[in-house]
Amino acid sequence: MESISKYLKKSVIKRKLLANQLAGCLKLNVSNQAAFEIAAMSGTDAIWLCREHVPGDWDIVERSSVVAKLYDCDLIVRVEKGSYSDLIKPLELDATGIMVPHVRSGEEAANIVRNTRFYPLGMRAWDGGNADGKFCAIGSDEYMRYSNSEKLVIVQIENPEGVDAIEDICSVDGIDMIFFGPGDLSQAYGIPGQINHPEVAAARKKVADCAKKHGRFLGTITTPDIIRDVVAEGYRFLNIGADVHALRETYGRAVRDLASLGVPTA
Repeated sequence: MESISKYLKKSVIKRKLLANQLAGCLKLNVSNQAAFEIAAMSGTDAIWLCREHVPGDWDIVERSSVVAKLYDCDLIVRVEKGSYSDLIKPLELDATGIMVPHVRSGEEAANIVRNTRFYPLGMRAWDGGNADGKFCAIGSDEYMRYSNSEKLVIVQIENPEGVDAIEDICSVDGIDMIFFGPGDLSQAYGIPGQINHPEVAAARKKVADCAKKHGRFLGTITTPDIIRDVVAEGYRFLNIGADVHALRETYGRAVRDLASLGVPTA
């Protein structure tokens, strides 16, 4: 039988970041396979589906995983902070990686690795009969090596406690990326929404300096007014857009364009 190993998807994000290139990501709040495919058709490196704030079901993640492989686009799932099953299920559906929100300590980061990495990095619950293991069509050794090397574990730093503990968090082997979340952090600092406020910017740089020292990839959301700053600090995985903004702006512009025509006079 033809080897199934060639169908194991390599991470686009990891390939680009190892080459010190920028990797772009689009975030989707619309839980719909068509929306995901339209985003994948754009040529983006990655698409971020959210299960922290969005009521998408597991079927959407499963179908999106198939579409992502069709367009050679990475699928990142921001997980719910629940049991270990909530962490590994996106990986078993063959998502490229998971993003864990609100990580506040090195101990929490170590527990995430314990639950999401196979031996020798962790003690992830082992099945193998799902999409990421090609339904038991690859051997256990290859499956575990592939998962430990190509599946991304991303932790979000978006609380003052996480910023304070960044050295301990970055020290944990098995964490691929530190993702700085300025929105919730700005709220915690009493300056909601001011994501480029000096206090937030200082935290962002502190996180970047520590992650680079420990060899972790860096990610964050960005806007045109701060993108040059974050790239200069070492951030390479950048969320550059979201479906809700694109839809609102496109629909609003269409309505305004029609209104600008006025009503023809007889």
